Amino acid sequence: MIKGGNGFVPTVPLRLAVRTGVDVAALLLTEHGRVRGDDDIVFHGAPVHSSGAVRLLGEENGTVWLETGLTALEEQIVRVLVVGSSTTGPLRDVDELSVEAFAPDGTSVARYEVTDAGGETAMVLAEVYRRAGGWKFRAVGQGYANGLAGLATDHGVDVSYDAPAPPNRIPARPPTQGQSPARAAVPFQVPTPAAGQAPVPVPFQPPAPVPVFAAPAAPAPTQEPSVAPQQAGEPQDGQNGWTFGAVFAPHTRTGRDNDVITVNGLPPGPVVIDLSIRGDGYTGLWPLTRFNKEGDTLVNSTEENFRGRVLAQVPDNGRLRLQLKADGPWQLQVLPLAAATRLTEDELDRRGPDVLLHTAGTADLALHYRGEDNLIVNLFELEGHHDPTALPDDHNVVNEIGKRRETVPLPEGPVIVQLQMADGPWKAKLKHLEPHSRPPQIGAGPAYASAPTQVAGPGKAQGWLRRGRR
Repeated sequence: MIKGGNGFVPTVPLRLAVRTGVDVAALLLTEHGRVRGDDDIVFHGAPVHSSGAVRLLGEENGTVWLETGLTALEEQIVRVLVVGSSTTGPLRDVDELSVEAFAPDGTSVARYEVTDAGGETAMVLAEVYRRAGGWKFRAVGQGYANGLAGLATDHGVDVSYDAPAPPNRIPARPPTQGQSPARAAVPFQVPTPAAGQAPVPVPFQPPAPVPVFAAPAAPAPTQEPSVAPQQAGEPQDGQNGWTFGAVFAPHTRTGRDNDVITVNGLPPGPVVIDLSIRGDGYTGLWPLTRFNKEGDTLVNSTEENFRGRVLAQVPDNGRLRLQLKADGPWQLQVLPLAAATRLTEDELDRRGPDVLLHTAGTADLALHYRGEDNLIVNLFELEGHHDPTALPDDHNVVNEIGKRRETVPLPEGPVIVQLQMADGPWKAKLKHLEPHSRPPQIGAGPAYASAPTQVAGPGKAQGWLRRGRR
């Protein structure tokens, strides 16, 4: 595709590859061509949009991945800009700068190679936008010689220098060269992948929002804002996000076929494992005990191109070991609970096992399962549970085989909804949502206090802007 070219893309979760070696961010724009506030800017310090529909992924050999769940984007959002910036010099010095969009099956549906970059340090590389009931991809290639300050100002971001900004505005101080636009938070700088990791040759289907980073360079977990969308009836807890368990930069591992996977430096407690397999063989996943014995089965599937999310428990030593049976290339990510998708009255359209979060008042969960095998759904009620290093006992609410329509009454949040088994497509949404009667009382103990959730705010945005001036 040449500059200015456009074409329709499937209305499915797309994964965008931005090559090579630039900082990447996304701006979510309304029909007026402007962000509604800092929350509509996705970058390293705020890698997940509050809707969960747009997420920055990890870097693999200079390529940064950005997921756009087109079916999950709010109606007010009509365009998603893909922004690249350089901290080392003008974009004309970046080799093979390009953006490529992949469908869930790994098929490339659009590609734009930037061949005319000049002395600018920031550029709108591409965009996906609504058109005629669907979505199109456009090769934009619009550079900004005045860097991210000019780009941000053009799209409604306040970059005034002096006064501290109120919530939902990027605080003062204009960015200089080489940054990604921000969501009023912290800079995007993906942690360096662990040595010896090989990239997966093709992208994998996201189960809608999937925050994915490369493994951190240091074992100590870093804190990232993983803020879920606030919804009708949700209590005002001061963080506007999930508050149970430590928040850390997700760890990514890639490989091929059977393997034993070790991830060090994790906070003890429950985590989400996101697993993608490109192949048509058997997929199995088990945690390994300290004696290298297999624990309870996490994944047991014969699904082609398996994709799913499961719950796992990190031991007290912070070392998670997993036994994987797979036939083909795979990608595994260890994510904080805060990275799981928030349930709302908007319908989710997914497949495979998953981990969902409910934080509002009482509601009914409407499930439509179209698979042929088991559907097992468990609830973990966290109200009054003060130990973030372990989950309470689960409560099984669905255990059926074959196509099903189920309506599950949910208690007040916070609740983890685990689709333990769901080999096949399914849809889910909340109905009859009631206001929350009181703020959730979770994570109040010392263990939680040692790793609080960071939320995008003026100070963090200024930190991002300072990064661009270095």
